[in-house]
This record gives sequence, C-alpha cells and structure tokens, in this order.
Amino acid sequence: MPTVLIIDDNAAVGIALDVLFSLHDIASLRAASPEEGLAILAREPVDLVIQDMNFTADTTSGEEGVALFREIRTLYPDLPVILLTAWTHLDAAVDLIKAGAADYLSKPWNDDRLLATVTNLIELGQANRALGQRLQRERRARRELEQNFDLRSLVWADPATERVLSLACQVARADVPVLITGPNGTGKERIAEIIQANSMVRDGPFVVLNCGALPSELIEAELFGADAGAYTGASKAREGKFEAADGGTLFLDEIGNLPLAGQMKLLRVLETGRFERLGSNRERQVKVRVISATNADLAAMIRAGTFREDLFYRLNVIELKLPALAARPGDILPLAHGFLPRGKTLHAGAEAALLAHTWPGNVRELKNVMARANLLAQGDMIKAADLGLPLPAGGASDAEPDRDAIMQALARAGGVIAQAAAELGLSRQALYRRMERLGIARAA
Repeated sequence: MPTVLIIDDNAAVGIALDVLFSLHDIASLRAASPEEGLAILAREPVDLVIQDMNFTADTTSGEEGVALFREIRTLYPDLPVILLTAWTHLDAAVDLIKAGAADYLSKPWNDDRLLATVTNLIELGQANRALGQRLQRERRARRELEQNFDLRSLVWADPATERVLSLACQVARADVPVLITGPNGTGKERIAEIIQANSMVRDGPFVVLNCGALPSELIEAELFGADAGAYTGASKAREGKFEAADGGTLFLDEIGNLPLAGQMKLLRVLETGRFERLGSNRERQVKVRVISATNADLAAMIRAGTFREDLFYRLNVIELKLPALAARPGDILPLAHGFLPRGKTLHAGAEAALLAHTWPGNVRELKNVMARANLLAQGDMIKAADLGLPLPAGGASDAEPDRDAIMQALARAGGVIAQAAAELGLSRQALYRRMERLGIARAA
C-alpha cells in the first residue's frame, strides 16, 4: 500500500486527508512540524509528501514551507512533494514548481483534484523506481561483464546485447560447439571472438572461414586441406582450416552454405577430431573448438534435405541468438559515436534520424553510413542531412521536433527551409506543416 506523509500543524487538515486517503487504499503518516516530518522521512518509506507552507501562528509568508521543501528536495530529490496552503502567493508557487514541486494547491482543496494528483504521482513514482532499479541492474550486469571477461572492446549498451554477451561468456570455457544465429551484419564474428578470448584455448589460433564466400567445390579443400593433384589446379599440398586452428578455435560463418558432402565430413571431425585431406588416405587428428554462425533457417533447410539434422544438433549444443540492430536500439548511438573519429560529434537531429531508421543492413550498414557522413560533413558536427538516410514512411521523423528545435534549426540554416528540414530529418512540406501548427512565421 502506498504511503503519504502529511506535514501540517493543523490537526484537522491531517485528519481530513487521512480519512480521504484511507477510503482509497492509501496509507498516511502525520507530522505537526518540519522537524517531525523530516524525522519520519528518515525512518519510514514514503511515496509522497503533502506539506503546509506555514507552521507558526499568524505567519503567512510561506518561508517556513519553502525551507522545508528545499530540505526535502536536497535529502530526497526524487520524492514528489505537493505544497498546500491557505495563503497562495503566485510568484512563490511558480518558483517552487520550477524548483521541483509536484503541485501547489490552496486550502480548502478539491478532493477529486487532490486525489487524482496524489494517485498519478504515486504511480509515476513507482514506475520511475522500477525503471531506476532496472537500469541499476543493467549497469551492474555491464560492470560485472566488463570486469570479469575480455569483451574485445565491444561497443554496446542495449540489454538485448547484454543477454547475448552474458551467455557467450558463460559458455566460453566449456568445450562444446556454439551456433550463433542472426541476420547478416549484426556482429556474429565479434561474438565468436569474445567466446575465443574467454575460452580454455584463448592462447590458440582463431581461424575464420566464410562458407558463403567460396564455391562449393572449394569449401572442403579449405576446411580439410588437399594433397597435390587432389583437384584441378592443386599443384602442391595445402593445409586446411582445421589444421590451422589446431589447439584453438575455428569459426565457420554462413555454415548453411556448406555442401552435403562437406557436412558429413564436418560431422565426423566434430565427433572424433579426425579427418583426411582431399586426395589423401592418411588420417589426421586435431583438437579444435568449433563456433559456427548463420543467418539461414537451418530447420527449414533440414526439412528441404539441404542440411543434415544430425550435424545441426551437433553444432547447436549452445545457440546464441543475436538480434537485429533495430531490436537493440540502445546500441545504435554508442556504435555511431564509436565509428566516428575523435573530435567529430553528432547533432541532435542526426541522432534522432539514426534512431528512426530501421537498419535493414544492421551494424554493417551503420558503419558505412557513419563513414560516409564523416566524409560529407562540413566541420566537426554531423547533421541529419550528412547521413543520407531515407525519411521514415510519411515523410516525418519518429522523433518529433518541438518549437525550440525547429527555431534553432531555422536559425542555423539562415531561414533556408530545405536545409533546416534536412537537419531535422523532415521533408520541406512536413516542416511547413509543423511551422504552421506551432505558429512559426516563414521568413519573408
């Protein structure tokens, strides 16, 4: 049950408020002086304070209430305070609202209005506390990850990324295959590097093979090596990726592109650690941690007969699902700033445009956008127009600019509508509509 502290020297006021709140499942505590009220705050959990402005007989200046309010605000900056007085001084009320008072009501008060204000403030306070606790947990989890594991200087901030990193670090020391799934350009190789860096074989080699970058007839030779004459053009023996990764980690990207013959051989290596080079009958033994990645639907490929079900279960002992960049928006701005050279900054309009974009190309697209903006920007401030991003559907940004933002953009653009609109991430027509709605006159 939420609790309200009533600080008022008039006992009748305290009783009336106590009765009102009790009828609506709100507990109340009462204090007759500022000193008593502060003492209660020091020992009792309170959701909201209602305080009088005068505590001495024949005093109407409100100075005692101002002093009490400022003391509460100093000691408990997030605690909502409603000021209640029979002597309303408009200037003082305005000043205290600016200083953080939640509301300023005169006696006699309106029960419905007071109750609505109290209920809304308590609900807002509870939501803010829950948010604060969640953010605190996220910051603590981030600190623990950064202190306990080698994250390879990864830039991240979103809880969705934290969950993937936490699981990746948790399983890194286990000698089991890991499958990383997610769209292209999300950073699957970086996650594989982090697993390697925190594994039992972190001092061994980290070898990468993109199975989607080679013709199917060459993938087996890349994986297992080949003796001279094993295929056309093989003039000498060559070492495969498994041999190169012996004692370390082999990262197989785009594993869905591995042909069925290669899948069968890969399954045998995973089960026994043994394989033969193409064109050779001599068996070789290796000890390799295999991490694979794909953006393909392997379950659908299994149903279609293009991917072995037994290999899928062998690779998929641990699956890490890396979300698309749009599903972890907290990473967008930290990554964008990280892709910029030292000294370059993002204008608020550019940040809004970055957050409004859907990022179908994920982190790879963001990196390219920032590289282009760095080249096109005139000066150290990168604006929305420098990003070259398409406008969201409807021609307006999801981040609605207010009157001040529009006025500032027009001032920087010297009144040139097209330039101001580009900075704000709007079309000219959209900017004109907002100017008309907000009463902003067009330049003559």
